[in-house]
Amino acid sequence: AVKQLWGDGDHLAEINDMMSEQRAIGGQKVKSVWDLLRDRAVRWQLLTLLLVVSCIQLLGANVVYSYAYSIFTKAGIPPAQTHYVSLGIGTTEILSTVLCVSGISAEFWRKTLLWKNYAVMALALGLLTVTLSLQDSYFWVPYCSVALVFIFIMSFGIGPGGVVCPLITEIFIQSYRPAAYVFNGVINWIQLFILGLVFPFIV
Repeated sequence: AVKQLWGDGDHLAEINDMMSEQRAIGGQKVKSVWDLLRDRAVRWQLLTLLLVVSCIQLLGANVVYSYAYSIFTKAGIPPAQTHYVSLGIGTTEILSTVLCVSGISAEFWRKTLLWKNYAVMALALGLLTVTLSLQDSYFWVPYCSVALVFIFIMSFGIGPGGVVCPLITEIFIQSYRPAAYVFNGVINWIQLFILGLVFPFIV
């Protein structure tokens, strides 16, 4: 099954990890979300997951998506043509996911993907703020705004967007993983709901 999933090669180390984890959990049943919340042994993993998921909600991706249409129209793209730019954003996300998958195998590389892309995203948002305030000063500034939107989305897909999903399998043992995925989904949607309610008032 491992060879079918990962292709030919020496996967003995991975198989040994799986077997040792299976022995360590000693046939424990799959834990519920309630078990996950009550168990002090996984408290730090749970806090880490909560922090990473919360950072993803607060790093500005939803804001960039909300204002992308107005940024594109101010750049001179006709409203009837903005769906092509939206298609370009979708293609950028797919491309960034492919790049992320190719670099996500090593632990050091994942940390690099996460933190360096957070830095690129922060820089892109800072420059986007500047270009939006100077939108009418020079003819080329709106095009810089469009480019910064694409850079931001690419950095998000390569870094935080792609690193969070494998994180759950790495910090939780097998019996806790289903509950951790449920916890991740619930927290993600609750935060999206709160952000959706609060964001218009912030604006």
